[in-house]
Amino acid sequence: MFGDLFEEDYSSVSNNQYGKGKKLKTKALALPAPREFTNLSGIRNQGGTCYLNSLLQTLHFTPEFREALFSLGPEELGSLEDKDKPEAKVRVIPLQLQRLFAQLLLLDQEAASTADLTCSFGWTDDEEMRQHDVQELNRILFSALETSLVGTSGHDLIRRLYHGTIVNQIVCKECGNTSEKQEDFLDLTVAVKNVLGLEDALWNMYVEEEVFDCDNLYHCGTCDRLVQATKEEKRKQDMNLKALQNEEDIDDPLMILKAILLQEENNLIPVDLLGQKLLKKIGISWNKKYRKLHGPLRKFLQLHSQIFLLSSDGSSVSLLKDQSLQAEPNFQSHEQQIFQTLAAESPELNGSTACPHWFDINDSEVQPIKEKDIEQQFQGKESAYMLFYRKSQLQRPPEALANPRYRIPGHLLKEMDAANIELQMKRAEWDSANNNFELHLHLGPHYHFFNGALHPVTSQTESVWDLTFDKRKTLGDLRQSIFQLLEFWEGDMVLSVAKHVPAGLHIYHTLDEDALTLREAELADGEDIFVWNGVEVGGVKIQTGIDCEPLLLNVLHLESSGQAQKSGQLVESPHVFPANAEVGTVFTALAIPEGIILINSAESAGEKNWTTIAQEDMKKTFREQGLRNGSLVLVQPPDSENSLLPKQGKWITGMNEISWLQVKNLCQIESGEKDVKISATVNTVVFDIRIKAIKELNLMKELAENSCLRPIDRNGKLLCPVPDSSTLKEAEVKMGSSLGLCLGKAPTSSQLFLFFALGTDVQTGTEMEIIVEETLSLRDCLKIMLEKSGLPGDAWHLRKMDWCYEAGEPLCEEDATLQELMICSGDTLVIVEGKLPRPGFLKVPIWWYQPWSPSGHRESRDQPSRTPSQGGGGAANAQDTQLCLFEGAPGHVPAEVSLLYLGDIEISEDAALADLKSQARALPPCSELAAPAPALLRAWTVESRRPGRLLRTDRLQLKEYKLGRRAEICLEPLQKEENLGPQDVLLRTQMRIPGERAYAPAVDLVWDTARGWTAGSLRQRVADFYSLPVEKIEIAKYFPDRFEWLPIPSWNQQINKRKKKKKQDSLQGAPHYMKDGDTVGIKNLLVDDDDDFSTVRDDAGKEKQKQLLRGKKSSREALGIQSSDVSSAGSPARPRKSEASLSIHVGSFR
Repeated sequence: MFGDLFEEDYSSVSNNQYGKGKKLKTKALALPAPREFTNLSGIRNQGGTCYLNSLLQTLHFTPEFREALFSLGPEELGSLEDKDKPEAKVRVIPLQLQRLFAQLLLLDQEAASTADLTCSFGWTDDEEMRQHDVQELNRILFSALETSLVGTSGHDLIRRLYHGTIVNQIVCKECGNTSEKQEDFLDLTVAVKNVLGLEDALWNMYVEEEVFDCDNLYHCGTCDRLVQATKEEKRKQDMNLKALQNEEDIDDPLMILKAILLQEENNLIPVDLLGQKLLKKIGISWNKKYRKLHGPLRKFLQLHSQIFLLSSDGSSVSLLKDQSLQAEPNFQSHEQQIFQTLAAESPELNGSTACPHWFDINDSEVQPIKEKDIEQQFQGKESAYMLFYRKSQLQRPPEALANPRYRIPGHLLKEMDAANIELQMKRAEWDSANNNFELHLHLGPHYHFFNGALHPVTSQTESVWDLTFDKRKTLGDLRQSIFQLLEFWEGDMVLSVAKHVPAGLHIYHTLDEDALTLREAELADGEDIFVWNGVEVGGVKIQTGIDCEPLLLNVLHLESSGQAQKSGQLVESPHVFPANAEVGTVFTALAIPEGIILINSAESAGEKNWTTIAQEDMKKTFREQGLRNGSLVLVQPPDSENSLLPKQGKWITGMNEISWLQVKNLCQIESGEKDVKISATVNTVVFDIRIKAIKELNLMKELAENSCLRPIDRNGKLLCPVPDSSTLKEAEVKMGSSLGLCLGKAPTSSQLFLFFALGTDVQTGTEMEIIVEETLSLRDCLKIMLEKSGLPGDAWHLRKMDWCYEAGEPLCEEDATLQELMICSGDTLVIVEGKLPRPGFLKVPIWWYQPWSPSGHRESRDQPSRTPSQGGGGAANAQDTQLCLFEGAPGHVPAEVSLLYLGDIEISEDAALADLKSQARALPPCSELAAPAPALLRAWTVESRRPGRLLRTDRLQLKEYKLGRRAEICLEPLQKEENLGPQDVLLRTQMRIPGERAYAPAVDLVWDTARGWTAGSLRQRVADFYSLPVEKIEIAKYFPDRFEWLPIPSWNQQINKRKKKKKQDSLQGAPHYMKDGDTVGIKNLLVDDDDDFSTVRDDAGKEKQKQLLRGKKSSREALGIQSSDVSSAGSPARPRKSEASLSIHVGSFR
């Protein structure tokens, strides 16, 4: 249907420095990939935007919508270049949609990016990582487009294409009076549970009459009494695109018969059975409904031979293939779309354009898919969630066929053509520069087989040669190049892939297909290649393959000395065994005739999972027994009376399953017992456990009507009560866990049990509890919580505690119900002081920031004239001053950061950073600090009570920084104005004082990274700044949270001896992660040759961290004694992340 109209841009690899997995080289991220063979374009997933991608692809594949949007020119929508001009009226959302559709049509990239579009929505990074409902997004996006297009020729675009009206009719059977109510709609919702298909669901909801009778009578206004009546829903008008079955379709026998045949296998059915299915579907036979107008059924099928195909004897009928294709809708699930392209417009697929194709679009990936695979994919629980329909009568003009440039505005055509030319040039450069990779050649004559693996005879440098080779060449070319390189080689040459394992080097498989390219052979950059004769190394025949991979095992056994053996002393020695060797070979390696073998795969003899090997399993291999490198093997003499296991260890029999629960009496009623163990299974009902616990605790029978059971977590906190009617499995209560018997009833199915607390720094166990109806509004819920906690006034708002026990974003929809806000039982709400900001405004806490040196001294170069503590009589020392600065600050501030809490300001998101600085200077504490002009204030975000991201440009609007609702800003005074460019990095440099473990006060240094984030560039900048020779300085980055200095090495230290070239590692990545605000220590080697960068304060900080760690470890051990059996039963359920509503921010164009 859409054909050659779509293209895609590459889904580049994330530049997240903290991601797990194999490290990729920068060159792999250089350029987006071109389109695949389908010539269709995907859309890159930003982390959680699969639902957005599916909707955008659907709208893009709708020509009427796409071309109506393209028809709006810059004279109506404005230009993206003018979006930051205050007087310009730029409709950003439709402009970004136009640009995205043009990229999908014309740009030669594998997957397009939606970053600019979501930025125009006003979404932050957090919102782009959250999943949302695609139907909700559809309605919100259409609403945003309607608002954006007010006053343009496209003001009715959505209503024109997607609007419809439903008429609800109730007809009185007594007087015939008809009551009608009309409702507008953009989409229709149908219930598909317990129905055969979509047609039946539509029939039930929009065709079949609902009868009011018996106990469900209708009050007729004309008759003025309860009467029998019928109700039905009809669509008053058709939509152009999202059209579903209506009453005209029911009167059209062609539509009915085609729908029945589409549900049959191979679209084939006997004619008699077709009549029966028609009767079942519409409730009336063909002869009664259609014979008078259309004649007999067989004659009707013969007259429509362009649709139906009758068999030669007229006994069966089938649907022509092209009709079955055209009748299929476009499916849209939550993350994928299936689209069909017809023959006239289909893209070139494998060089053929003679038939239609279906395509499966899953974010960046676009793949062909067969019809039978579509049927398997969209069935059962994986059925399509949202369906888009387009009228089959809509025809494309001839000039649009196979023309992706059709109706695209001229300025977008120029932009896409220029981008394609630039891409072609960059790809040509990249292709020539990035198809080489490095191989490590291990030369067989320089190796010997020792202790189960291959090891170099001499040094690693002589045994390993590095070879740079073109991965597009074949294995034969590689073999020939190695022959020319190794002039001394004689005899056969075999190339094999080898890998380093703990035991040494092991050969896995041989590269013997010379016609394969290195890329087809799946050789990776840095692959180890072993060059040998394919049989032996040093006269020893070598076994290859993963089956005989050497395993390095730690074997525990009695010392062979007779006296030591009597005393029972264990020794541990490493041994190497092939993975396919029998376990019994341990005896041979230890020269022991027989014994008992125990294995432990946890690499620690103190773990509780030793397992004995039965005698009949001695012939099993090490791999079959699950052993891996580092596993422990204990060999015990067969006649030993005492076990050699550690005292903490225990045998695993697999029969010690816990089948009980511990119930504690928390009803504040004295009884003979404080806790009891109740026998149970996972299918035991909670009510039975509660009643049995009341009896065994000798409590009053009245508690049966006013008590509940509440799980107790590892920290002793009482969780949400479990319903009496649930089984332990349904309530997710694990066997062996503890429950508390508490006063009060458990919440009903329509109620919520909530925890709530005051303030953002909530400690576990300090929360209050409340039971409310799930239909209660957020505003009323806040009132009840304020009454229960005794807080006056209404200047409060609620936040939801997230999974890491931190207060999340404010809950802004005060009139929404708790159910609509997706608040569940067991959630914790936090009461925070302060009213919510107005829409479009931010409430930002402001801090005053004064840097501290790692030596513990506050910097004086930019220090304000006085501090709040000085105004109250002065401070005795720096530490006292710092503590005074923290008065009134919400939360804990690390000792090495000096932050003074100034207050909160409410400011528009459209305001500039300079406006925020001016407004912050008006806060009362700033007058005491003698805050300078806005141009002499440096702004940082506050993250974890430390300065985080540097906000550079005063003229930039706050919304451009994507601060979010929880943003906090700290201001740092300056002595002179600064103008930092996008490539400039601001560092705090401190010169070490010779002969002392201390540093001079910090001095700001601006480092231009335009030529790269290399160590050499930084060292040269520091040397120039301090007028020192670059070879006579050493520098290190300070990590204040660890009290550690990490040296930044010189180039001489970075030289790889084998490669003979310098490694251009970026300081922006691991392990330094350089950023704005980092502290860099400097040593002048002319006067100080000490290798140590640390200070006395660092030693004290590390010692304090060790004490805290020991305290936490003691606490965990104390808790582990109480709950070790409970924790072994299974891990606790993962807490839910905070929910967030979906919204799109649109400017006013009225």
